[in-house]
Amino acid sequence: MKPAEYYQRDRRIHPPALTPDYKTSVARSPRYSLISLQGSVSETTGPVFGHNDISPIDNDLIKNYAKTGDPVGERIIVHGRVLDENARPVPNTLVEVWQANAGGRYRHKKDSYLAPIDPNFGGCGRTLTDDNGYYFFRTIKPGAYPWRNWVNNWRPAHIHVSVFGHAFCQRLITQLYFEGDPLIPICPIVHTIPDADAIDRLTAKLDMNAGVPLDSIAYRFDIVLRGRRSTMFENRLEGN
Repeated sequence: MKPAEYYQRDRRIHPPALTPDYKTSVARSPRYSLISLQGSVSETTGPVFGHNDISPIDNDLIKNYAKTGDPVGERIIVHGRVLDENARPVPNTLVEVWQANAGGRYRHKKDSYLAPIDPNFGGCGRTLTDDNGYYFFRTIKPGAYPWRNWVNNWRPAHIHVSVFGHAFCQRLITQLYFEGDPLIPICPIVHTIPDADAIDRLTAKLDMNAGVPLDSIAYRFDIVLRGRRSTMFENRLEGN
């Protein structure tokens, strides 16, 4: 069976490529209009990952890099479901995360922030969703950090998330923020998003029911990917 096309992204809720208040977008943004191309098999199919590609502690950032003990910081759980645009679960898809440590510093040679490197924290993890699209990570809550945008800009605590979906055109790379962070409404990068509901969907919500008493606070972050267009007309996709 030939794979169906996917819904187009609603670009009205996505940040424009050129956003001068986010200074690095000036040099990185395209200057010409986007070209719309019909999806081909190469976009509607994609990579397949198996459980043999994942180690048992790849989703435990507290343990997967530790050498002499646990990393420093607030222990948290980040969990949720990966769904398509029709609210159906996306099972067996690869979810990857990377983040700064509790002091706000990445384990990267170009990160020169004065916060120390945590010798027991690598800041990277990955997992596969289960049959219900559910994923789960245990980690340390990342710290805020300054960045050279304007005089005194700080990034809110955030975790980078990559989801492969079932096809290349479902690939999503985003950031999740944490409910109640006062830096969210004053972050120039967050300000590039024109839709308040879209910002809310990027914010992980406190979930006390999923926490571990005396160990970890939990946050829930559901991820919605593009869904299939199902209406057919004379064996062709309606509207194409």
